[in-house]
Amino acid sequence: MAEEDDIVLSELDDEELVQQMHDDLYDGLKDEVEEGVNILLGRGWTPYRVLTEALVEGMRIVGVDFRDGILFVPEVLMAANSMKAGMIILRPLLAETGAPRMGKMVIGTVKGDIHDIGKNLVSMMMEGAGYEVIDIGINNPVENYLAAIEEHKPDILGMSALLTTTMPYMKVVIDTMKEKGIRDDYIVLVGGAPLNEAFAESVGADAYCRDAAVAVETAKKMIAERAGSNSAAMGIS
Repeated sequence: MAEEDDIVLSELDDEELVQQMHDDLYDGLKDEVEEGVNILLGRGWTPYRVLTEALVEGMRIVGVDFRDGILFVPEVLMAANSMKAGMIILRPLLAETGAPRMGKMVIGTVKGDIHDIGKNLVSMMMEGAGYEVIDIGINNPVENYLAAIEEHKPDILGMSALLTTTMPYMKVVIDTMKEKGIRDDYIVLVGGAPLNEAFAESVGADAYCRDAAVAVETAKKMIAERAGSNSAAMGIS
């Protein structure tokens, strides 16, 4: 596309630049996303505004097309990597300005299971939606989950499994949380190819997420509901 090559990002006005950044994110163009972030910051945009209007909105569009089968895992990974490049610039600035955070998630694959593509995709999409994500990796015994939630105090615990033999371990983690009296402090989301809603319910999870786009939607909804019920409980209307 010849005209695409002629686009000079710095010559676009703010609205055009944000639209172009959505397109560049969608196409996985990491360098262009970084350049766009720096241009907007240079024009006096706050880091939080750049995050929400340029990056999060761009990844929301990617998430919708992934959910609808228009985009597939390789394209989403490229888009998420572009988002990460923008986040590397923004993260320290967001910390300095004390920007509001969407929420925090600890995620890992359960003990006995070393599959991580689905988990990585959820991590990237959640980061893309503005959440802080602590990824504890694969093959996690219950102690790893407990240590991570104790240290990071997340809003959400995410567990992934791809094997029918490792799925039941999710119940071990949730039952241990119940024994320690901390189960209700966290939203527990589970995912993986062999799982379904009935399984999630049977092990005591809050929800089953069939893919990364659904995980983001579910996280947003549940955190909002929890914030609403907490406000109501404190008598805040």
